[in-house]
Amino acid sequence: MKQILSRETCLKCQGCCRFAEEATIWAPCLLVKEIKALSARPGAAAVILADKRIRPVASGSQDTLFCPFLNPHDNKCKIYSRRPFECRLYPFVINASAGKTYLAVDANCPFVKEKLAAASFKDYAAYLARLLNSKAFHQVLKDNPQIIQSYPGAVNLAEITA
Repeated sequence: MKQILSRETCLKCQGCCRFAEEATIWAPCLLVKEIKALSARPGAAAVILADKRIRPVASGSQDTLFCPFLNPHDNKCKIYSRRPFECRLYPFVINASAGKTYLAVDANCPFVKEKLAAASFKDYAAYLARLLNSKAFHQVLKDNPQIIQSYPGAVNLAEITA
C-alpha cells in the first residue's frame, strides 16, 4: 500500500501513538497474521489485548500512554518497517457508521486538517477506496472484523462494500 504521509511528516507530529487511556478505540487493532508475527517476538504477546489491540503503556512520569513500539523521545516507531496495517493506514480508518462500513479519516490529525480539500489527498483517498473495495481486501475484512470500528469524529469518505 503506497503512503501519502512521509515518515518525516509523521516524525514532526506528536499526535499518533499516544493515548489518554488503555481502553481506547484509537489503539491499533491487529490483523490475525500480525498477532502471530508479534507473538513470535520475545515479550511481545504482553502488548496485545484480548480485543486484538496493541496495549498502550505508561512512559515515565507523563500522564500519556504510548504505543509500546513508539520511542517517545525521538517519536520513532521501533517496528516502522513492520508496523501493523492500521498504523500504515492512519490517518485513514475503517469506520462503522449507520450500519455501513466506510473509509474515513481522523479529523483530529493535523495533516488531514491541512490537506483534506487538496486534490492529492482526494486522489489518495480514491486509491485507498479502490484498494479496500477489492476482492482480496474483502477477505481481509471477513477474517479480521475487529478492524472495523466506530471512530468518534471520523469523517467518512467512501463506502466499503464488503
